Amino acid sequence: MAIPDPSIPIALTIAGSDSGGGAGIQADLRTFSFHKVHGTTAITCLTAQNTQGVARVDALPPEAVTAQIIAVADDIGVDAVKTGMLLNADIIGAVAEQAIALALPKLVVDPVMVARTGAQLMTDDAIATLRDRLLPLADLLTPNRYEAQLLSGLEIHTLDDMKAAAERILPQGCKAVLVKGGGMAGDLRGVDVFFDGDCLEVITTETVNTPDTHGTGCTLSAAIAANLALGNDRLTAVRKGKEYVTQALRHSLRIGKGQGPVGHFFPLLK
Repeated sequence: MAIPDPSIPIALTIAGSDSGGGAGIQADLRTFSFHKVHGTTAITCLTAQNTQGVARVDALPPEAVTAQIIAVADDIGVDAVKTGMLLNADIIGAVAEQAIALALPKLVVDPVMVARTGAQLMTDDAIATLRDRLLPLADLLTPNRYEAQLLSGLEIHTLDDMKAAAERILPQGCKAVLVKGGGMAGDLRGVDVFFDGDCLEVITTETVNTPDTHGTGCTLSAAIAANLALGNDRLTAVRKGKEYVTQALRHSLRIGKGQGPVGHFFPLLK
C-alpha cells in the first residue's frame, strides 16, 4: 500500500459549481493550484450561469454533500477548508455536523448571504442556521459589507463602522473576522478590516479599476484557506490572499458579454 505524503497540503472547498468558470468550485480549485495546494471538493449546488447572470440553481441533497466531505476527509485528509455558497438551511446544517464530527481544521467561512449589490442570496431560515451553527465553528469569517451589516446590526458607511461591525461579529463565536470593503465607496473600496480579539488591522492594497471582478470573494477565501493549509497564521494568510486577488484583478479576463472573472492564471504569464 502506498504511504501518503504528508508534505502535500490539502484544501477542501465546500461550495457551488459555476458553469461559467468564474467563481465557486472552479475559482477555488484554480486558486488552490496556483498556491501549490491540492484541492478537493464537496459540491453543494449546480448553477447555470455565465458573465451575464444566473439562470438556474439546483441544490444537491444534504446527504450528497455529507458523503463528499466524508470521502475526502477519511482517505485524503484536510489541512484547511473553505465554504462558499451553501444555499439552504439543510445543507448548512449538514456541513456544520461534519465540521464537528470530523474536526475539520482551519475553517474559512465565506457567508455568501448577501451579494455586493445588497441582494439577499439566502432565505431567512438559512441565514439563521449559518449564524447559529456554522459561524461559531469558523476560524475566519469573511463577510462583505452587507453581510457584516446583517450580522452586526450596524449600518456600515465608514472605516470606523467596519471596525465596529468586526468587534460586534467576533463575540458570535468565530475566531477571527475579516470585514471586506469591496462594496464600499470611494477610498474605502477594497479596504478590509481584520479582527481576532487581540489584533485589529486595516488591510489595504492597490485599487484595481476593472469591470471584470466576478469571483473575487470566492478567490479571496480560497486563497486564505490555501495559505492556512501551507502553515501561515491567519493574518499572514489574509494578507497573502489579498495580494493574490489584487494580482488576479490586474489580469482579469474580458470574456463573455457581461462581467468577466478575475484571472487566476497570472502566475503563468510572462
